[in-house]
Amino acid sequence: MRLFLIKINTIIQSLCLLAVVCGVCHQISAQQKPNIIFILSDDAGYADFGFQGSKDFKTPNLDALAKSGVRFTQAYVSAAVCGPSRAGILTGRYQQKFGFEENNVPGYMSHSGLTGDEMGLPTDEITVADYLKELGYTTAIFGKWHMGNADRYHPTKRGFDSFYGFRGGARSYYEVDKDSPRFEADKQLETGFANYQESELYLTDALANETSVFIEKNKNNPFFVYLSFNAVHTPMEARKEDLKKVPKHLTVKRRTLAAMTIGLDRACGVVLDKIKKLGLGKNTLIVFANDNGGPTDSNKSCNDPLSGTKANHLEGGIRIPFLMSWKGKLEKKQVYTKPISTLDLLPTFVSIAGGTIEDKPHLDGVNLIPYLEENNSKTPHETLYWKKESRAAIRHNEYKLIRFPDRPAELYNIEQDISEINDLASENPEKVKELYKKLFEWELTLERPLWQLKRLYEGKAAIRMDNNRKEKLKK
Repeated sequence: MRLFLIKINTIIQSLCLLAVVCGVCHQISAQQKPNIIFILSDDAGYADFGFQGSKDFKTPNLDALAKSGVRFTQAYVSAAVCGPSRAGILTGRYQQKFGFEENNVPGYMSHSGLTGDEMGLPTDEITVADYLKELGYTTAIFGKWHMGNADRYHPTKRGFDSFYGFRGGARSYYEVDKDSPRFEADKQLETGFANYQESELYLTDALANETSVFIEKNKNNPFFVYLSFNAVHTPMEARKEDLKKVPKHLTVKRRTLAAMTIGLDRACGVVLDKIKKLGLGKNTLIVFANDNGGPTDSNKSCNDPLSGTKANHLEGGIRIPFLMSWKGKLEKKQVYTKPISTLDLLPTFVSIAGGTIEDKPHLDGVNLIPYLEENNSKTPHETLYWKKESRAAIRHNEYKLIRFPDRPAELYNIEQDISEINDLASENPEKVKELYKKLFEWELTLERPLWQLKRLYEGKAAIRMDNNRKEKLKK
């Protein structure tokens, strides 16, 4: 009997030891999964960063990030305005495939489709946070949401464990006055779900600080951070201390924008320093991008050498600054020159987190990591598409076709003519025909827009593009 009890006890001890070992193995496995930090700026100009060549805009922290990894010279968003662009990022799909073609801004919409707070990312769409949460990640978003104001669209119901930010598309960088006659609920600063409390800090700094606290709290487990700045979107508001740091030859809005960019860079530095301090650099993928081209007429951003602005399909509306850094995994000071898309972010994040994308054929992006390997000469995307109302564009290899509602299509060789000055449509009608056909075939895969802007705003977008071109030609 005693021998029997000894054997039972030995077995129990072995099982306990096995459980401990399995637990440790699971913990190690979880810790080996890379953390993911995705930083997104709002309405920044293509040329308004030091790493993009600016001499006037000081961005030492982002410049250092660029040197620590890969700078992409042909990175594109899937839309020239922020709402649809962010919907594409979150889902890894062309947002037109689920009807999110227009910005969801109450008061600007036509009477057709959804209105007000009911405009949002369809609830049957799976987000990057959903995927990563299933893979064992703690997920958080800090800042601008813009994926619907109604409760059912809330970030904490779309895969994010934590939320600190605001539901709408823009707001002041200082405290929102609830007693103001212009108060809008979607501009309130919110912690979690429906816990509203404003910060005494400049909003860009507040978002960085909250992100830093989250990283400290979750340093022992894999996490995904979506740091969604509203900087440098209007309103034009900068800290006085930052305005003093701006070169004196910059004036009015351009001066304020430079100061706001200093604040943005400082906030990025807070997050990057936290990663370094905690020794998480070798286990953290960091991506920096912008949500669309700079709106040069409203915030005086600069998209040089690109033509166009936010809201149109010239390069200045859709080509963005883009950085990727992963210490020990990605080569330093690397420049990647082939076209990529922000649709690639979800597949890249899911893949490095241990998930699979081969069983997700609905995704339109690719995992970028293999393309950054030294001997990989393949191109991530031969063809990319853009569409908003009757305006559309397609890039296939080096050629880009832009379709307008009020004039003939234009054709450019983007590799030879980055500023889109020399229209080749009249001398290459066969290429125009080829790209028109490809564009139409893609459009047949799309849904009707769930909501639409008033036609007035489509006209304003066309005027904005024409004015920008005139300025470009003067130079």
